[in-house]
Amino acid sequence: MRALLGVELPGYRPLDSDGGAQGEAWINDDGDVLSLHNFALPPDLPAGLDDGPALRTTLTHWTAQAGGGLIEASVKQLGGLPALRQILKVPLPRQPSGQVFIGSFTVPRRQCSTVVKIQAPERGMTGMREAVVMAEVGPDAYFRPHPYAPDVRGGLPFHVADHLRWDSKFPDHPLSRVRRTLDALTEAVTVDPRFAGLPPFTGPTVRDPRS
Repeated sequence: MRALLGVELPGYRPLDSDGGAQGEAWINDDGDVLSLHNFALPPDLPAGLDDGPALRTTLTHWTAQAGGGLIEASVKQLGGLPALRQILKVPLPRQPSGQVFIGSFTVPRRQCSTVVKIQAPERGMTGMREAVVMAEVGPDAYFRPHPYAPDVRGGLPFHVADHLRWDSKFPDHPLSRVRRTLDALTEAVTVDPRFAGLPPFTGPTVRDPRS
């Protein structure tokens, strides 16, 4: 079952892949990769979508432990179903500098989930958005404790240059493109009624320690 319909946004073309049942992918002229993944397993989420504080705090720690930084996480509607919307950043692989910005919607059901993801890497000169914003707000106001988990350590730092307010000043920045793509998906995506009819996800399954 292809759970989400309408994912193929204008400006994206099919990206060569293995063509397996696990995912499909598209790419645009900026090199942003849009992909759709189906998982026939209980969702790997730390809390139910109705427990925002626990969900955001744990996701912040998980992302930092993996070397990245969670920029934002919230529960939104996608095709009429509740979905976890995330934006995070990770270092560019095998590069001395630069980042990849990743946005996603995870639509969980009790025994499976589907994820639509957009990945936008920095290219050419990196760090311009950060440098301009730091010069404007000053170094003392630039870095902030993470709003979801002030005690988090490691990973990429939380700072004001990643805020939505700067997207209009840097419309071609990969983070700005990620947010626009997530907004476009919100408007375009519909859900297969068979997927919508599956039992909802209410939280992670607690394993019986005697089993």
